[in-house]
Amino acid sequence: MLRVLSAFAIGLVFGTGILVSGMGNPAKVLNFFDVAGTWDPSLAFVMGGALVVTAIGYRLVFRMHEPLFATGFSVPTRQDLDMKLIGGSAVFGIGWGMSGFCPGGLVPVLGIGLGIGLTGPLLTAAAIVAGMLAARWTSRLVSSGQPASA
Repeated sequence: MLRVLSAFAIGLVFGTGILVSGMGNPAKVLNFFDVAGTWDPSLAFVMGGALVVTAIGYRLVFRMHEPLFATGFSVPTRQDLDMKLIGGSAVFGIGWGMSGFCPGGLVPVLGIGLGIGLTGPLLTAAAIVAGMLAARWTSRLVSSGQPASA
């Protein structure tokens, strides 16, 4: 129960931070990418603040012998770059640049957006789910050796 409550509290703080910082507003995010036009550098400050908090958090957490609500730490061990990672990163960046929504920032906006009748967040979430299903489908086709037209 404490694990669920701590996850909820962390999500609530993250979502509140996204909304308060304005990162739930796709126009603000898209203006960050528009360096030659209406450039808004505030996203860089939000990212920088997040990096500082994360760096401090990792240093504190890894001094602990074990996590508070789990039996061990889950730290990735792979360090290589493969085409799935590079391709997925490119698709993520393109989607973020086109929609102005990062999946992490989309979640808190979905609730508010649906409540006030915004369709953009819902369409973006549907596109993310469709992309995930398409990636899973193509991955299965490639691993099974079937032709892509199947």
